[in-house]
Order: sequence, then structure tokens, then C-alpha cells
Amino acid sequence: MASEKTEELYRLLLGKGYPKEFCREVAYRHMNTDYTATRMLGYLYRISDPRIEDLVDEMLAILSDRDEIIRKKEMERAQAVMNEVYRNGL
Repeated sequence: MASEKTEELYRLLLGKGYPKEFCREVAYRHMNTDYTATRMLGYLYRISDPRIEDLVDEMLAILSDRDEIIRKKEMERAQAVMNEVYRNGL
């Protein structure tokens, strides 16, 4: 089941006149978390009528940011484990 933000994104994209298949792909396949959907909604509210190419570019940038945050959190967790091992040994 899609989140409320994902549904809002889908409706907004449709309302702006983008093709239905494109809207479904963007909202339900790629921007399907609250974080990514909220970021895309912010973009769409700031930029009134972006071209499809610009929308896809923004989507890729959002996904790249999300992946970077995930990698950073994984490294922080790994570092915390290593710090624990250094402090207390195996």
C-alpha cells in the first residue's frame, strides 16, 4: 500500500498533465517513501511546470541523496561497533 505522500505525488503529477504511466512509475516505483515523495513534492511546488527531463533529473538527484544518506548511516553503525570493540575488546 502506498503512503499518503506517494499518493499525493501521484495526484499532483497527474494534475500537471504528465502521462499516467510516467506518473505511476515516478510515484510508485521510485519516489515511494515519505522522504523521497516529500522531496519531489517540494520540487514540484517550487517549480511550476518542469519538463519531463528536468523532473527525471530531480528524481535521480533525490535518489542519489537518499543512497548517500543510507551509506553514511551504515558507516556510522559500523564505526560504532568498531569503537565498542576497541573499548571493550571482543
